[in-house]
Amino acid sequence: MTSQVALDPRFELPAELAIDTAVARRVIGEFIRTQLAQAGFERAVLGLSGGIDSALVAYLVADAIGADRLLCILMPYRTSSPESRTDADAVVARLGCPSELVDISPMVDGYFQGGAADGPGADEAAPLRRGNFMARMRMAVLYDRSVTFGGLVVGTGNKTESLIGYTTIFGDNACAFNPIGDLYKSQVRQLAAALDVPDAIIRKAPSADLWPGQTDEAEGSFSYPVLDRILYWLIDRRRRPDEMAELGFEPGVVARIERMVAASEFKRQVPPIAKLGPRTAGVDYLYPRRRPGSART
Repeated sequence: MTSQVALDPRFELPAELAIDTAVARRVIGEFIRTQLAQAGFERAVLGLSGGIDSALVAYLVADAIGADRLLCILMPYRTSSPESRTDADAVVARLGCPSELVDISPMVDGYFQGGAADGPGADEAAPLRRGNFMARMRMAVLYDRSVTFGGLVVGTGNKTESLIGYTTIFGDNACAFNPIGDLYKSQVRQLAAALDVPDAIIRKAPSADLWPGQTDEAEGSFSYPVLDRILYWLIDRRRRPDEMAELGFEPGVVARIERMVAASEFKRQVPPIAKLGPRTAGVDYLYPRRRPGSART
């Protein structure tokens, strides 16, 4: 898809990653409506962090089914950035969708302060362990509220994060369906700009907000525009390492990205099942989500 607009000066968008935002918006909107209909739902629930990914998904879902059918849940931890709450509130205000605030601090602190964090290496692993636990607590909240609100949980992870494994399995990568899972971070920014997501959200450094001052690019030692280009040529265009060098990419960086993609493959697949019977769920017993006799009551 080629872009309908000039490259936005607010962010660096590699030319080869430019998309037709009108087409993307139309395709994703139909995808959202279809996924809900196939599962027998009319509502959706998502975790709104104040970051660009969840903000964009909120805009897309509201655009597809109406803001009144979308519940956005804000789930800060006590060390979360105040700006994240401000930006999330701005999205809710613009969309006019229902929202709730759930402070996950008591859940997370209750687990770690109860002695569960004890053990060899616990001190140095604490930030990462806490971050992963926070992500899983947030998903637990979303799935609980999906029952009471009657809506499917919508994913907010992008293609870049998925490919390099920058996700928490059964945490932020858990969902019923994902509207932006095939958009690189650079493309997320472009579509967000086209949908008029608040400028403060588009401009700020991407962060999982797992601890004070944490940013994606600093933690992973990468630049999203460069990372997106490498992934695009490696994955979408299937270029070999020698061809990547000819395109101007540093071989060591390409090799590192290849290792990250390979090492995180388990996060992108459903758990394997040992096949014993003639038909195995998820292997050779496969049906669409919506099939005759599956009507919700």
